[in-house]
Amino acid sequence: MKKIFTILSLSLLFITGNTNSQNLPHWITEEERALLPTYLINTEGIRDVNPPAFTPRTAAEWEEIQGLVITWTSYTSILKPIVAAAQQECKVYIVCTDSNSVKNTLTSAGIPLTNIKFVIKTFDSVWCRDYGPWNIYKDDVTQLSLIDWIYNRPRPKDDVVPGALATFIGLPIYQTTVAPYDLVHTGGNFMVDGHNTGFSSKLILTDNGPGNDFNASVKSVADIDTILKKYMGINRYVLMETLPYDEIHHIDMHMKLLDEETLLVGEFPAGVADGPQIEANIQYIQDNYLSCFGRPYKIVRIPMPPSTTGKYVPQTYYRTYTNSVIVNKTVILPTYRQEYDTTAIRIYKENMPGYKIVTIDCDDGNSPIISALGAVHCITKEISAGDPLWISHAPLQEKAVSASPILVEAKIKTPSGVSDASVFWSVDTAAGYTEVPMTAAANDTFYAYLPAQQTPTKVFYYIHAASNSGRSISKPMTAPDGYWEFAVTKKRNYSNATIFPMPVYFNQLKSDESVAELPVLYDPYPNPASGRVTIGVTLPEDMPCKVIIRDVVGKNVAVLAEGNLSAGNHRFDFIPGNETAGIYFVEMTAANQFFTKKFILYR
Repeated sequence: MKKIFTILSLSLLFITGNTNSQNLPHWITEEERALLPTYLINTEGIRDVNPPAFTPRTAAEWEEIQGLVITWTSYTSILKPIVAAAQQECKVYIVCTDSNSVKNTLTSAGIPLTNIKFVIKTFDSVWCRDYGPWNIYKDDVTQLSLIDWIYNRPRPKDDVVPGALATFIGLPIYQTTVAPYDLVHTGGNFMVDGHNTGFSSKLILTDNGPGNDFNASVKSVADIDTILKKYMGINRYVLMETLPYDEIHHIDMHMKLLDEETLLVGEFPAGVADGPQIEANIQYIQDNYLSCFGRPYKIVRIPMPPSTTGKYVPQTYYRTYTNSVIVNKTVILPTYRQEYDTTAIRIYKENMPGYKIVTIDCDDGNSPIISALGAVHCITKEISAGDPLWISHAPLQEKAVSASPILVEAKIKTPSGVSDASVFWSVDTAAGYTEVPMTAAANDTFYAYLPAQQTPTKVFYYIHAASNSGRSISKPMTAPDGYWEFAVTKKRNYSNATIFPMPVYFNQLKSDESVAELPVLYDPYPNPASGRVTIGVTLPEDMPCKVIIRDVVGKNVAVLAEGNLSAGNHRFDFIPGNETAGIYFVEMTAANQFFTKKFILYR
């Protein structure tokens, strides 16, 4: 998007800030704040201000990318190792005003000029995460396009970078710059799971609410939801309270999605700094949302390191390990001091097996980048793969032993079509993996059965697929070094099951009952919904189970499951057809008990 200023405002900018424009901090300066009243949207050079004519899917950070974007300006001591690491995984798009100067700097540092593309464009700052574009696909994997919001800083040169990238790479770009779709947002305050769920702090409500600083039309939560759905396919938007001591209110400073179900969360000592609000936000997520696979999110905590004198915000600036960037099979991680860094590296390796971890000191020198309230994630932005091979799979969890083979299912899509897919499994990775071909089914679903296992056994596995265009990929992407695992165990004796407190979200159980003794029917999501509705079920053991959808007058609308289901978690998707808007009920019969949940369908 592009902005214009009055001549007076531009003069003020040059007088007060131009000499430091490339060193602009992550926060908004007082000089910039004075320019906000004249921060107007201009249609010059806009590609398309209308929403896409298709239902988009926004790509997640851990999906395959063709390139990583950086802006070459201040903090070159950080940018150089980013280039060195990223060019081994993908192209590096360097936005700069003088490519020869950049080449000389890289060459002098011993960094080869491979996989590097130079985008010649003026800019205001290094923080391309915030003003850079987002990636969407049509039909999950086709027609890669870029999405561009109104940047929540009066930095007009930064604002034109997404358009320049779209032109350089040759991609369509959709811009939320004209009412009623004039959305003010910032990339550091947004993360997405690749399955139409987005996360942000409530900063977005302030930036688009009554009396906002950006001359944007006032928008309600429903208005924002509509824009993100039309432009990015987001149909479930999780908004969390802003933190009291985080000046910029960007969630990437304290949390990160590592995959569809894992939230990496910065942890302060109990009761210190922003710790209480972070914990309240995470509890809110756990109480109200399941992952896209219908299961509770896995929460992984990682220490927020203090200053060298042991201080935390607000006595010092944020230091965070969640501000990393995933570049295909590499994670580029900010580091600070060895006694904390070693713990952070271990946590990443445990939760992202097989990934190469590249560390960059972000707290070095008299004016380290972290003192400007940003690190690695804040100065990088992904360009997704143009010919992706997308694998969506809910990793298997613990299974009770039985004589039955073990079903593995996945949704696999690619523009040219899937030529073959397999599951590779092992009970001893040192001894190698056994391949089981997957069978194609309806709706881009593939399945295979692993042999029944004896107890106790731990099974390791990954999925591999190839496209008709000759490409191939695994999930996890780092396989075979990276893999999923699940345990095959004995059937439990539920007579002495332990009772433990349940989060508010899972209040289906009575206080005197154990979760192990009863089936669980989770709340449908999203609710209300206009399209796909996902229902999660947990069964304590193999048992007959029936899950159906009824309308408000009791008419049977859909049968989601009927027959014997295995112990563990199950996800069912209800995709409305000609059903009218109104109230609907999910009913489950299992273990001679009846469960019901309500959801609302709107059109």
